[in-house]
Amino acid sequence: MNTLSRILAALLVAAGLALAGFAVSQGLERFRMSDRSVTVKGLAEKEVESDFAIWTIGFRRAGVEFGAVQQALSADRDKVLAFLKAQGFTDAELEPKPLQVQDLLAREYAQGNVPFRFNGSGQVLVKSARVKDVEKAALAVDPLIQAGMQLGGAEGEGANSGPRYQLRGFNDIKAPLLAEATRNAREQADKFATEAGASLGPLKNANQGAIRITGDDGNDFDDGSSRTKRLRVVSTFEYELR
Repeated sequence: MNTLSRILAALLVAAGLALAGFAVSQGLERFRMSDRSVTVKGLAEKEVESDFAIWTIGFRRAGVEFGAVQQALSADRDKVLAFLKAQGFTDAELEPKPLQVQDLLAREYAQGNVPFRFNGSGQVLVKSARVKDVEKAALAVDPLIQAGMQLGGAEGEGANSGPRYQLRGFNDIKAPLLAEATRNAREQADKFATEAGASLGPLKNANQGAIRITGDDGNDFDDGSSRTKRLRVVSTFEYELR
């Protein structure tokens, strides 16, 4: 009887160990399966036209008399405004800035041998959603130069810097661009899963990435000088494999 009991006990222990081993092996297998995943990157690119332009027309004058410099600047501002209105821009799109006249001899460390005591500058800003009209006007400033105007920035940067183009409707473009990057990543993940003999599971992690905006001039950044913008985003996704 004791012998039979010992045999039955041994059989029960063996069965328990076998069952435990099976459970452990299944658990490890599920762990390995759940750890199977694939990470892919989705790319989306798009060229868009700017939807807003800001153009600063700067002009400068120098002279020996304060009043004469101020009057010349005032006349220049009137010429710029007349030119812009002839180009079709409205008062709402034009922003004249206050004129500035500087007495060079009143500055600290001033030298008394300056050829012109007074330097003055003025600016007129064009702010418009009519981007092509701004670009066209910026290429038609020759009459102002021929009239004797010295076009340039308030600090005397030299030639007129030209319009700066913006993309204010960025949020309207952002969602479709990210959706395209997501589709691109999903297609790659599906292809990988098929080639690996697996099926694609749910999404585990996602990083939509930053949308990069550049001009069409080959620079790695957008300095605003390009009317056409190039948008590019690389999104990263991790999918479970089954």
